[in-house]
Amino acid sequence: MKDIAAVIGSLSGLDTQQNARLENAWATIRAGLRRDIGARMFDQWLKAAQLGDYCPESQTLDLLFASDFSANFVSGQFGDRLRMAWRCAGAGVREVRLRRAPNAVGPRVLELPQADADAIAEDGSAYDQAPASNFQPRHRFDQFVTGETNHLAFSAAQAMAAKSRPRFSPLFIHGGTGQGKTHLLHAIAQAFSAHSPSAPVLYMSAERFMMEFVNAMRANETMMFKARLRAAQLLLIDDVQFIAGKGSTQEEFLHTINDLIDSGARIVVTADRAPQMLDAIDARILSRLAGGLVADIRPAGLDLRLAILEAKRAIAGDPPVPDAVVDFLARSIRSNVRELEGAFNKLIAYGQLTGRSIDLEFAQAMLADAVRANARRITVDEIQKACAAHYRIDPAEMRSKRRARAVARPRQVAMYLAKKMTPRSLPEIGRIFGGRDHSTVIHAVRTIEELRQSNPDIDADIRALQRQLEG
Repeated sequence: MKDIAAVIGSLSGLDTQQNARLENAWATIRAGLRRDIGARMFDQWLKAAQLGDYCPESQTLDLLFASDFSANFVSGQFGDRLRMAWRCAGAGVREVRLRRAPNAVGPRVLELPQADADAIAEDGSAYDQAPASNFQPRHRFDQFVTGETNHLAFSAAQAMAAKSRPRFSPLFIHGGTGQGKTHLLHAIAQAFSAHSPSAPVLYMSAERFMMEFVNAMRANETMMFKARLRAAQLLLIDDVQFIAGKGSTQEEFLHTINDLIDSGARIVVTADRAPQMLDAIDARILSRLAGGLVADIRPAGLDLRLAILEAKRAIAGDPPVPDAVVDFLARSIRSNVRELEGAFNKLIAYGQLTGRSIDLEFAQAMLADAVRANARRITVDEIQKACAAHYRIDPAEMRSKRRARAVARPRQVAMYLAKKMTPRSLPEIGRIFGGRDHSTVIHAVRTIEELRQSNPDIDADIRALQRQLEG
């Protein structure tokens, strides 16, 4: 019995020694964390943490927090740092688990319904420490096709994601629906995380920001909400116009961006309009957003739409998509890039499912509704005015009998565009151009088609006029 008592006493002594090592190590680690992350952040999240169970076999230590919310946040923001600190402390700890204390009485944890959780996982609106996994791989910079209408926004997004600190923040990107704003947000997050994997990245829609803030106020967790946002080194907010008229949400949003700008964090905000065009948004927010770099994404012109389709065709595989179908899509689906890509994907899917080859007739039948929805009736009068302005002649010359080259060539270009871009018949076009015969229109169309092949200037003029008229 004495031997058993001696063994128990020895084990008890080992436990006491181990506990003392853990307590001493924890005091040192706490002091280092407070110095590294700042007193305010430490007091908010780590000061109340307590040592929990320790398993000598696996050398695993539990750190206990008042709520699941706190444990998850600290794990995401400081988990790697805590584990490394414990491994270097010489206290026999190889692994650290962060969890809620079994008897903790803290604020209620906000649980998202499963449908909302799935939606967040799908669109990337999560708050994870390793954000690259939450963003669409296809939404990278190398998958973004650039042109005149989006080059500035693309270059600014690359600068915001670069390892070196950008010369501007915030970056405000505005443009219509489906033009690529969300693609750039995903690309920024992935490129930034590639060189700074431990840096906290926060991405959410403005609507999600508002919902989270309201829920935090109801649950008396606004301090946690504030700290979570202010810990970000990259904040991405999509569709900021949705907080219009929301007073308390705008106030919190203003304080958030002010604090993040002061701390040197990077901020990217998107909207469907320029800052000065946003209604019912606090003037202080608009001033802050306009104080960085404002970049617009304009509707894609014909050349860019063709380039986007060429990029998709290159990776689509079978069935092959002929040039005539690509040209048909680019000219017919003009509303936004998302619809253009959707129309292309629909053709590929139908072709694969039915085994039918894709030709122009097939494309016209499958996409008839989309084409009708995108149709904008370009008139011969619009074409005449655009050509007259481009070549700097009086619009009345389009209907005159003059045959001087300075007038005749612009008139032929206008006839060519009228044939290509309107449903008017040849006799109708001839009548609109001063009562000319349909053979005159045929001659003009053939002449311009030949010149486009041999004269780069004429071809450039035609492309520029098409972009102007279609835009």
